[in-house]
Amino acid sequence: MDETCAKLLERFAAERERVGARIPYIAEDHVYRKDMSATPEDLVWWTNGFWPGILWQCYHATGDDAFREVARAVEDKLDGAFERYTGLHHDVGFMWLLSAVADWRLTGNERSQARGLHAAHLLAGRYNPRGRFIRSWNRDRAGWVIVDSMMNIPLLYWASDTLGDPRFTYVACDHADTVMEKTVRADGSCNHIIVLDPASGDLLDTPAGQGCAPGSSWSRGQSWAVYGFALSYRHTGDRRYLDCARRVGHYFVSQVARTGNVALLDFRQPEEPEYWDALAGCIAACGMLEIARACEGAERASWVEWAVRILRATDERFCDWDVTHDGVVQMCSGAYHSAHDRHVHMCYADYYFLEAVLRLEGKDALLW
Repeated sequence: MDETCAKLLERFAAERERVGARIPYIAEDHVYRKDMSATPEDLVWWTNGFWPGILWQCYHATGDDAFREVARAVEDKLDGAFERYTGLHHDVGFMWLLSAVADWRLTGNERSQARGLHAAHLLAGRYNPRGRFIRSWNRDRAGWVIVDSMMNIPLLYWASDTLGDPRFTYVACDHADTVMEKTVRADGSCNHIIVLDPASGDLLDTPAGQGCAPGSSWSRGQSWAVYGFALSYRHTGDRRYLDCARRVGHYFVSQVARTGNVALLDFRQPEEPEYWDALAGCIAACGMLEIARACEGAERASWVEWAVRILRATDERFCDWDVTHDGVVQMCSGAYHSAHDRHVHMCYADYYFLEAVLRLEGKDALLW
């Protein structure tokens, strides 16, 4: 995918000049109008690490210091989220793995290492030792866990490696075991949300979350599991996590094979209306390439082939390559029952599309 890689790097260089250190989220009419760093409330939004993540990936691929300079300016802004504190939850992994930890990994910036460790301590502080899980959200949801959380715990693995302190890995593995046991179903599909008794860890409920209905199969939730469990295998070597990633990955492949290698918003949604989420495919492609790293021979080739199929289908059906526009991957959706963010562009779709393409080109910065 050499041509796609070149187009992405050109596109993000242009966006870097337009967007700068503002933090984008959803493009409206092909323009990033809202700056998520403009108010204290928006600064703690969970996707705010993806724009610096794009910039760091581009810096690693090109060596262009202009990407580094803007990424670091965004990282500096995110200090305000630490200062606010209220509103931060388990997604500190998304926020600081792709900003501060990326900076540390690529440049050795000690201030960035400290920021990453600060975020890791916040995440570890959400651990419930009785239930063996990390609570996802705040307010009155002490026992709520979402499958997205599997993408945040690599922050804890990194902290363990950095500090030589296994406590962070113990927390991450306890959480991964709970999610694997109570979120992933026998057929490889996943619940989006599990509600646990915070005093015991017993399963109380499995709400629909961003999917169509309880018991449905929100496609992005499946993709979080594919990639998240594959990453837990990379960091721990525990083959149960790899086997889980494979099982959910096989389920994902079986579903997108029916729809031209792109994902419906929910794999169990009604036939009409037809809703899509291109973002789910981009995340799953990254997960499949991560699984492929752990496999050999024909199995490895199969996972790579499926990732390429998904990326090519996304390119052909859902990508906007006009360099004057903001946002590449279109037709992303937040939740089945949410009309305001259905079939829109979302910044983090571009991050995962870029990461997957760079992996195929051997240029990925391995930020997780």
